[in-house]
Amino acid sequence: QYQLVQSGGGLVQPGGSLRLSCAASGFTLDYYTIGWFRQAPGKKREGVSCISRRAYYSDSVKGRFTTSRDNAKNTVFLEINSSAPEDTALYHCAARYGYYDGCSLQTPDYVYWGLGTQVTVSS
Repeated sequence: QYQLVQSGGGLVQPGGSLRLSCAASGFTLDYYTIGWFRQAPGKKREGVSCISRRAYYSDSVKGRFTTSRDNAKNTVFLEINSSAPEDTALYHCAARYGYYDGCSLQTPDYVYWGLGTQVTVSS
């Protein structure tokens, strides 16, 4: 059974940092592309980052978020730096088979989804 197990969410003050984890269970991430998505209350799900051979970022998080993968741990990470209240959302990781030079920030392109972890940025 393919699963993505997420952890690392929580409450952080504006300007602070947080690291989210997305661990694969039942399959290995080596040949998968991973996307990170977030959804705030009343808003559409937004793709913020993806990683295949390289990492890509939406304009809203570029320069503040960093995505990395540790194949030995079968885990992908999303590091949130210089956090802002508008980063408050439920964050999901998602996977699709394939290892490419580019990657997509579109939700229909991903097959396996984590249940999400809440990030709240507030003082």
